[in-house]
Amino acid sequence: MKKMRVISAAVLGCISSLAMAQTTLGNSSVTLYGLVDVGFTHVTGGPGGTQNNIASGNMEGSRFGFKGNEDLGGGYRAIFTLEGRFEADTGALSNRPASLGKLPDRLSTATSLGLPAALQPAVSAVAAQLGSTIGVNLGNSLFDRQAFVGLVTPVGAFTLGRQYTPAYLATANFDVMKTESSLALGQLVAIPTSFDIRVSNSLQYGLQKDGLSATAMYAAGEVAGKASASRLLGAMVIYNGNGYSLGGGYNTRNNELGEKSLTTAIIGATLDAGPGTVYGQYASIKDDHPTGLSVIAPTLVAGGLSTTAANLVQNAFINGFKQNARLFQIGYRITSGVHTISVAYNSMNDRRPFNADRSSYGAAYTYALSKRTDLSAVLTHLNNKSPSQDALGGNGYVGGVSASPGQDSSSMAFTIRHRF
Repeated sequence: MKKMRVISAAVLGCISSLAMAQTTLGNSSVTLYGLVDVGFTHVTGGPGGTQNNIASGNMEGSRFGFKGNEDLGGGYRAIFTLEGRFEADTGALSNRPASLGKLPDRLSTATSLGLPAALQPAVSAVAAQLGSTIGVNLGNSLFDRQAFVGLVTPVGAFTLGRQYTPAYLATANFDVMKTESSLALGQLVAIPTSFDIRVSNSLQYGLQKDGLSATAMYAAGEVAGKASASRLLGAMVIYNGNGYSLGGGYNTRNNELGEKSLTTAIIGATLDAGPGTVYGQYASIKDDHPTGLSVIAPTLVAGGLSTTAANLVQNAFINGFKQNARLFQIGYRITSGVHTISVAYNSMNDRRPFNADRSSYGAAYTYALSKRTDLSAVLTHLNNKSPSQDALGGNGYVGGVSASPGQDSSSMAFTIRHRF
């Protein structure tokens, strides 16, 4: 059998780093690496009007990490990765969007949810609680980005811990922006989230043979007495040919009751054309049993609301957070010497009764000062079709919501990024 060359989930996740410090002992090594990304943003359309900020994570989330590798002989290697985020503008480990805990009006107004106006106090209480969970690493986990250990063998790599999901690896590969900046496809599906980016308690198998790369993942929900609750399954396959690539990915997750919840399927391709490369992808998003909402009714009953009214509110939020959408991106990327130019058009077709369609388009330019340091400028405009209320963020932070349904949002960002 031809020997297979194995790649880890970290490589498939498009993690770019240059070693600054490496310690070698015998046949093993530990590498310190990271990335600092910070710059100026000018965003319009938010609840507070135009926002001018110094922000971390405009192009990529700032991070630091450790990677270990030990040659065990016979084609076997032990590996580990520990990677944490930080905010280069404040030094914090987490961040909240400019709109803080505000949900879109369609998810926080009783009448929009199909409920009597008299239930607005209960709706507001639930919306405030759900809104408090919007942000990045709000639990301040030290290694929120990645934390896994694994064994590379002649027939594949097995890794266990907190890792990128297969569907996210696929969409990142076929995103013309590689998920960077406000121009990335994922900016259209932040609330509610349509991609499980990372998952804890996971076992992943990955391999690469010639131009074929593949991963398969099982993530345990670890809910006592419910083996299927909060479980995630996923797989990804990508083939890189001469001047083209194609492939896809799939994730499906259960909610806390064991019901099938968020399911994401992606297909994509790239094609070298002229001086650059065309990128395209199409994704299907489906969620009939949203996660984490089964506690709404018991909480409201404990607060004094009748069981009947509490169930009405819970069911309304479940219907409101259901997802049925199609995502599409087409883009073109040119790299010439120290210059990289990307353009993209993204769309989200919401197939629910809300019909909260949205789209974005723009351009990004990066100038490489060196192999480790670059400057970037990104201009993005987002069109919200009422009742859509999306707002633009960056790779390292959520944009939140716009001021009102149908309010468009624009973003202009200038960033310096250094890898170490």
